[in-house]
Amino acid sequence: MTSYLWFLLAAVFEIAGCYAFWMWLRLDRSAWWIAPGLLSLVLFALILTRVEASFAGRAYAAYGGVYIVASLAWLALIEKTRPMLSDLLGAALCLAGAAIILFAPRLHTS
Repeated sequence: MTSYLWFLLAAVFEIAGCYAFWMWLRLDRSAWWIAPGLLSLVLFALILTRVEASFAGRAYAAYGGVYIVASLAWLALIEKTRPMLSDLLGAALCLAGAAIILFAPRLHTS
């Protein structure tokens, strides 16, 4: 369960960092948005290394599901846009996939 908390924190920093660039380039805000965006993206990368996973690729794959859920929460809370039912169903499916990647028994095939 600790991994999901790290994933959630990483997602917040990744989305915030990318959103800072969105503000600058798409919403014509000041270039000063780049500085907090870069800091946020560095924190995202550092936080993602805290996940309990044997391999980086597996951690990143599982993170994808959490990122999708966090992105929809950002959509609702920050951008004040209600996710559609299809968004929520897709996010639930992705989160289930992330749980399988993280918690399923490892069947080694060679």
